[in-house]
Amino acid sequence: MEYLVFVLAMVSFAAVIFGMEVARGAREKKDFMNLLYKNCTRLNDKKYSLERYVRMGSFFERHPKEGQLDDITWNDLGLDDIFKRMNYTLSASGEEYLYYTLRTLRQNEEELDHLEDVIEYFREHPQERVQIQFSMKKLGYTGKFSLYDYLDNLDFLGKRSNHKSILLDLLFLPLIGLLWIQFSIGVLGIVILVVYNIISYFKEKADIDPYIVSFSYIMRLMEACREMEKVAVPVCAEEWESLRESGRRMQGMKRNSYWVMSPYRGNTSGDILAVVMDYVRMVFHVDLIKFNSMLKFLRGHIEDVDQLIQTVGYVETAIAIGIYRGSVEDSAKEGRKLLVSRKTEDAPEESPDKDPLLSQGKGWCVPKFISGRRVGMEEGYHPMLSDPVKNSIGAERGVLLTGSNASGKSTFLKTMALNAILAQTIHTCTAEDYEAPFFHVYSSMALRDDMGAGESYYIVEIKALKRILDAAASGTENVLCFVDEVLRGTNTVERIAASTQILKSLAGSGILCFAATHDIELTELLGNEYDNYHFEEDVRDGDVYFNYRLMPGKATTRNAIRLLELMGFDPKIIEKAYGQAEEFVATGSWQCS
Repeated sequence: MEYLVFVLAMVSFAAVIFGMEVARGAREKKDFMNLLYKNCTRLNDKKYSLERYVRMGSFFERHPKEGQLDDITWNDLGLDDIFKRMNYTLSASGEEYLYYTLRTLRQNEEELDHLEDVIEYFREHPQERVQIQFSMKKLGYTGKFSLYDYLDNLDFLGKRSNHKSILLDLLFLPLIGLLWIQFSIGVLGIVILVVYNIISYFKEKADIDPYIVSFSYIMRLMEACREMEKVAVPVCAEEWESLRESGRRMQGMKRNSYWVMSPYRGNTSGDILAVVMDYVRMVFHVDLIKFNSMLKFLRGHIEDVDQLIQTVGYVETAIAIGIYRGSVEDSAKEGRKLLVSRKTEDAPEESPDKDPLLSQGKGWCVPKFISGRRVGMEEGYHPMLSDPVKNSIGAERGVLLTGSNASGKSTFLKTMALNAILAQTIHTCTAEDYEAPFFHVYSSMALRDDMGAGESYYIVEIKALKRILDAAASGTENVLCFVDEVLRGTNTVERIAASTQILKSLAGSGILCFAATHDIELTELLGNEYDNYHFEEDVRDGDVYFNYRLMPGKATTRNAIRLLELMGFDPKIIEKAYGQAEEFVATGSWQCS
């Protein structure tokens, strides 16, 4: 009776623990689903280790395509930060495909129109979006390395055969039969075979363990695809068919995979069943045998795995773009409230409800693609600025920007470049209106010395400029380029002479160049090829004020010496500097006094 009570108590205790775990899981799922419905913009709150940066570029590196951004342009424009800003993905497949998307400029409207349909469908159907996202959450990540890294390394395992393991398992049969003839010899033979199998098992297990991670991810990927297919998404009919076809061909990998993928593998909880399963694996090498058959199957279906990753990543990327659009709209609303509150403080008699600021746009637009080479942007801004000053421009030929440091030139160049890139990647521009033809985008902006290669800033810069000229000279690319302070790494005379000729070359057919410079001489020398715009500042009351507004024409103010004065430099330095500058303007030559 006491034993029965004990057993019932243990069963009851296990049931309570199990019930608590189920309840906790249900509660966590409910909280996460609420997050997806009500506050999904929090999903980009991620930590980025070096391993994560390396991993998320894996899909991009293995899928080269014409029109992809090179490393110089990506780094010049700070696109790592843009990526992190819109990374609302929940799986490695989605994260890697989003990175790939941001670096791959699409060159036709058909692709972008379909992407637009998928983005807006999930924005308008939150229930379907959340179902897909929950599947992506369960899919998750692969650890330190990308799945592609594991797939690339499959060859290191070499050819693996099950012959030895099967032969050792078959040896148990005669040894068991020997028990009826010579019991002690049969027992000794079984013990020796068991010990040998266990020792060899751990050696083999150490070799395959790193690849279990990739197998596990592929199993989860197949399950996620199966769940996605159940969600009715009419605009994804082609994607769903692709999932079905690739998933059907991958079914062979799932058969008896529990021996390898079982949750009991490596269990240390003391569960009796777990212990039994572990000893079965160690003695009979069941999981090693299944691993080898899975490995052989996988090697013949790499393209199917790639297709699953690509399709899942595409859909999750579309969802992430939709969430990003919503976050931009939220920021625009907050910005309008801030502007209204400022205006109300200045004129409290006016009602914020009637303020014209409330009729401003949503902060983003779908780009329009046109023929020719005209670029038009209305109320565009840098996507990483929380309280931006918006600018507009229409350009059919090169644009030359002048103005003092910190006046807004570089930010405007980046604003134009980023909107050109976002138009052809995520079909979403941070502007009220954007139109342009399809371009290949290059930049030469935030360069630095390459100490590793032993190259000076000037060498790095001319190499960066040469690659743009080569792209334009190929005649196969419609090039949009952005150059900040061309040839700043050399002396004034040669800089102006060489800059003039380089920028003239960048004004040829098939190329549109936006350049910023401090060399006012270029505004005259390039007057036939470039339209002049400038940014200006106001020095008053002992301080400098920038309005960051793009103005037509070249810069006319010179405040560099005035800024020295404001910073408390010796008045003699200021006086002599003014005198030299005025004499150069009057005579065209420098005099030292």
